[in-house]
Parts: sequence; structure tokens; C-alpha cells
Amino acid sequence: MLKPLPSIALCLSAALLLIAAWPDSAFTPMIAIAWVPLLLLANSGIGTGFFLRCVFLSMLVWNAGTTWWLWNSTVEGAIAAILINTILMTIPWWGYTKMKKISSPIISFFSLIFFWLCFEYIHLNWELSWPWLTLGNALANRPAWIQWYEYTGVAGGSLAIWISNLLAYFLVRTIIQKAPLKNILLHRLLPFTLYLLCLIGLSKLVNPDSSVPATNNNIVIVQPNIDPYQKFEEGSATDQIKKLIQLSASAIDINTRMVIWPETAMSVVDWQDNILSNIYYQPIFKWAQQNPSLQIISGIETFKNYGAQKSTPTARLTGNGKYYDAFNAAISIQHRRQLQFYNKSKLVPGVESLPNFLFFLAPLLEQFGGSTGGYGRSDKALVFADANAVYKAAPIICYESIYGEYTGEFVRNGANVLTILTNDGWWGNTPGHLQHLAYAQLRAIETRRWVVRSANTGVSAVIDERGEIIKQCGWDKAAAIKYAIPTNTKLTFYTLYGDSIYKAACLLTLLLIAYFWYRKWVK
Repeated sequence: MLKPLPSIALCLSAALLLIAAWPDSAFTPMIAIAWVPLLLLANSGIGTGFFLRCVFLSMLVWNAGTTWWLWNSTVEGAIAAILINTILMTIPWWGYTKMKKISSPIISFFSLIFFWLCFEYIHLNWELSWPWLTLGNALANRPAWIQWYEYTGVAGGSLAIWISNLLAYFLVRTIIQKAPLKNILLHRLLPFTLYLLCLIGLSKLVNPDSSVPATNNNIVIVQPNIDPYQKFEEGSATDQIKKLIQLSASAIDINTRMVIWPETAMSVVDWQDNILSNIYYQPIFKWAQQNPSLQIISGIETFKNYGAQKSTPTARLTGNGKYYDAFNAAISIQHRRQLQFYNKSKLVPGVESLPNFLFFLAPLLEQFGGSTGGYGRSDKALVFADANAVYKAAPIICYESIYGEYTGEFVRNGANVLTILTNDGWWGNTPGHLQHLAYAQLRAIETRRWVVRSANTGVSAVIDERGEIIKQCGWDKAAAIKYAIPTNTKLTFYTLYGDSIYKAACLLTLLLIAYFWYRKWVK
């Protein structure tokens, strides 16, 4: 049995390896062995209670070490996200300790994998969703390694990482047990090495044709670099809009079909029915009239009036008895075309939405206005496109870009380009905005769609269908990117079938739980 000090050293080693492997880092390969210290600790003979406390410490350090930048935006939110995530990540390990007592080592090891994948899937889909640290995200900066994500999504990455860690654990344990060198090399090191090589080789096998179809059509992406803490001041709205138009006008040409502005670039909050007459937005409509072939896609904050009817669960009540929703939205503007709105669907818990089971906290949070929710949301992935448009855009707003299956819904609905509108300036120049950029590379691979990403303060970028960043603007710079974006209409396996690996893991988890209780009852 290990003493407390070596045990804590092992759990901290696991956390540090996970931190070192996370984007944006040069030490991505560390993810292949990051769980080994905890697996060694779990099988060292220490008590279950002490082991779970070690796991909690490890998960706490990992969460704090990779998402500490949340503190720059919201202190309370950062503490809540780190603590809740830590508790949730400990649960699969608790399940593993239970399975160890009633099953063989192999079954208990695989139960740990299935429990973890089930946790990740739930964390992608429940009301307190915060899947930033989904294991498969760790490989985002290495697109050449993960071209097979077009079949599996990040779930395949999480599964592959767990298998590599199990193989590495068996190798390390065999070395510790001082087995003959032949056994170590042939039965442990060789399978581990071949497995990693097979994963990389699989990416080479499914890598799409790198040739870019010829096109004269291009998209302009604008990065206005406006202080996010000042952009909602009405007095500066006129200057902000002027800057957006100037940057756009400096980059467009006769082949430009679309201009992308970042999240909440149109920051004067108004009713959706009143946008066309809003005095601040008249320069935008005038510029659109001068360039009738352009489609402008921008982030915008809006209200929608429901009158006396509470039409949605998130509707707020005004003083005169009228209900309305506030939306973090995207808008499509084109001369002689009806305005199109898409209201953000995947909302940030605590900042943009409040889970129903926490509705009693609503009066304490100013943005919730005493309602059971924050912003309203869309019930579907709406695509901005006219029938004859060259580009059919998925207006993905900020946080939504970390959801692979939801992004696939845009593509199934006809999107041939992914347009990500975001404002990462709340976090400052920290790893947060680089991690967010890296996750956009995953969406490109999964859907085989080009990504055009407009970020208020950076990093705005063009990403090809292989997940490679082709062009980008630097952080904290005002700029515009123009690029000829090719399109395709093919649907990947992942786009069609979504998170099938996660769903299979959830089913296997239920079967394992049933098996556990069966063994308990039989005894």
C-alpha cells in the first residue's frame, strides 16, 4: 500500500499531464499516458475513500489549470464551473471502485471507460452543460492525427485516449513488477506503440483530397477589436458600426458574397420587429443597399415581444404585464431580402441561462430579471440561405461551437459553410480563446465543412475541411480576412449519425449498473 505522500504525488502527476496535453500546448502526446498515475493509484491497495479524495484533488487541479481564465470574466462562475466539473469527473472513478469489488479487472477497466464516456455525453446534453474538457478535445491542435473524427466525433477521441492509457498502464505495471525484458517489449511496449501508430495511420487513410475546388466567390471575416466591457455603451455604438463597415469595405471585391461580423457586433438592444427602423443601424442597411450582392451575417442582441401570452419558459414579464424574451442572436442582412434571425440555442449555464431546478436563484442574477431562465433560445439549428445563394451559412454563436452533434444539425439542414460568431475578449489574452479556436478545428473535421470564424478581439480565422488553420488574425488587432471558400454538399458519417459512440457507452453503462445490482442481490 502506498503512503499518503506518494499517493498525492501520483494524483498531481495525472493532473499536470492532463494540463500539459491541453490546447494550446506542444505536449499533446502526454494525453496518451495522463491517466496512468491514477490507474496505478487505484490498484495500489489504498482505501476507496482516500483514493476518491485523491481523484477529486487531481480533477480539481486539472480543471483549475486549464480553465482558470474563466476568472477574468466571472469569479463566481469560474469557481462554480471548476467545482461542479470536479465533482462530476469524480463520479466515473467512484463507479469504477464499485465495479472492482464485484467483477474481474478487465470488466472493471472497461466499466471505467464506459462510465467516463457516459458522463461526457450527459455533460454535453443536460442543463448544466460544460463540456470544455471533453477528453477528445485534447487532440484539437493535431488535426493530422484525428481525421477519423469525421466518423466518430470527439467521442472517438475520448475512447482512443482511454485505450491508449490502459495499454500504457499495463506497460508501466509490467515494468514495476520487473518482468523479463522480452515480456515488456513484446507484450506491452509493442502493442502500445502499434496502437498509436494505427490511430495516426487511420487519419492518413481517411484524409480527404487536399485540392481546393476553384472558386471566385469569397467571404470577408471582420475582427473589429472592440473592448467587450465597453461595447454595450450606447454612446459608442455609432463608432463601432462605422468601424465594422470600414473594415468590411476595405476588404470586399466584386466576388465577395458574404461578410461575417462577430457575436453582438450589433450591440444596441432592440425589438426584432424594430431593427429595420433602428437609427443606429441605418448605416448598415445603407451599405447593404450599395452592395446588393452581399449577405451580412452579424451577432446581435434583441428582444421579442409576446404580448400577454407567456409563449416560452424563458419569457420575462414587464411592468405593464407583457411578456418578452431577450436573445443572443445572429442576423442575416441582404438588400431586398427579409431579415433572418437565429437565436442562440446552446447557452452558457449561469451566464446566459439558469437551469429549471435552480430557478429560485433567478432574482439574485440581474440578467435573469426574476424569470426561470436567462436568454431565450432557438429550438432548431437554422441555416441562413436563399435558394440561389452560393453560401448557406450555419450561424454558430460562440459557445455553440463546442457541440459537435449540434453543429452537425446545421449541416443536415443544408449548411455548406460554418460561420462562427464569437466574442472571446471577456477572458483577455489567456489560453481560453486559443482553446476555443482549436475546438473549431474539430467541427471542420467532423462535418468536412470550411469554417470562417469572426472573433471580436481574436482569433478570427479560416479553417479548411481538414481542420487546418489556413489564415488568421492576431489577438487584439483590428483586421479583415478575405478568402475564397469552397463548398460541398456531402454528409459525413458523424453528421448523419452523431454521437453514436457516446450513446452506445450509455447503454453499456446501464447494463453494467444492472450487472452490479444483480451481483449484489445474488450475494
